Amino acid sequence: MFATVSLGSPQRAIGFVMWRVMHRYQREVEQVLRPVDLTHLQFVTLTLAAWMARGGEAATQSELARFGDIHPMQVSSVLKALDGKGMVRRTRSGGKSLAKQVMITSTGMEALCAALPLVIAVQGQLFGSQGRPGGNLLNALVRIDEGG
Repeated sequence: MFATVSLGSPQRAIGFVMWRVMHRYQREVEQVLRPVDLTHLQFVTLTLAAWMARGGEAATQSELARFGDIHPMQVSSVLKALDGKGMVRRTRSGGKSLAKQVMITSTGMEALCAALPLVIAVQGQLFGSQGRPGGNLLNALVRIDEGG
């Protein structure tokens, strides 16, 4: 079967290789984030919230879910955990809206400032210059992500 319907070996299948690289990256990020008391998904969510609020306006949970392509229930669960750690504050948006705005607290910003260099170092170790802005790997992944 493998001789006729496969790419010959798992190492020749982009999906398999990406699976392994993605999980290695996640394991290494989880490891460096332990001292900062963040999981990888908490880090990503906190980073997205900070990025989206850089203009001074808090993002909503649904905006974070869409921007990060994360299931809304996962975002809600992660934000609940971050809220419990005092890293974010969730408040209802004005009017009759059920949407919750996400504000990063000073504790959250401190954690994010400690975590960002750690995660960037992991990216540098795994992907080298190809994963930096302008690198071939990052450019190719961005094209795929954008549907091109």
